[in-house]
Amino acid sequence: MEIEKVNQQLVPEKTQTWQGRSEWFFNRKYTDTYEEYYEGPYKRAEVWQKKILEQLISKDTRVKTLLEFGCGTTRFTRWWKDIGIKATGGDISPFMLSQALHRFDGDLVMADSHHLPFKDNTFDALAFITTFEYYKDPVKVIREAARVGRHGIIMGMMNRNTPKLIRRRTQQLFGKNEFYVTATFYTPKTLIKTIDKALEGRDYTIEWTTTGLPKWFPVQKWNVPIGDFFALYVKFND
Repeated sequence: MEIEKVNQQLVPEKTQTWQGRSEWFFNRKYTDTYEEYYEGPYKRAEVWQKKILEQLISKDTRVKTLLEFGCGTTRFTRWWKDIGIKATGGDISPFMLSQALHRFDGDLVMADSHHLPFKDNTFDALAFITTFEYYKDPVKVIREAARVGRHGIIMGMMNRNTPKLIRRRTQQLFGKNEFYVTATFYTPKTLIKTIDKALEGRDYTIEWTTTGLPKWFPVQKWNVPIGDFFALYVKFND
């Protein structure tokens, strides 16, 4: 039997259609080439994304440990140690985690972000890097993150406020980009609205920064909600 067929059989049918829909991260056609995307056309974007993520989370000196959920192949999970944070990775995709096992020397867990298998305050912070866009119940996911992460939540998001939105949706319409079919694109404003709903009654502050601007643009990061990508940090004060 072909390896592809064997691997597909290892994933229950219900899991292949997680949240009632087909997801690209349960398809080896996309998961096996995920790292190549970052090593190719996305390399420059990754550099600036990491810069603004570090800028935000480094201000909270309480954060020494972190759970990155939706870690995928651990592209970002492997990086946290470079800024002094010990990371653990979590994902629901066995295909992503099968690659992560060979790339990451830290702890990994396979689970659903809506039901994190950790006790309260297990980590200093939770991270969601280009994964939160795929959750059907984002309020529940944020509440779980706030339960498990004692000091804050760091998020890296594909921004809806970008000229590339038209290209993304056109690619989706013609079946040219499976990554965006089930994605919900947020802006800093709409994400904060969701966070406020999820964390009602808690004391927290939010800071965000945008990047993903054209190479010729005079700045590459700013506090204007326009750009391909934004990072946002929720700092718990209670």
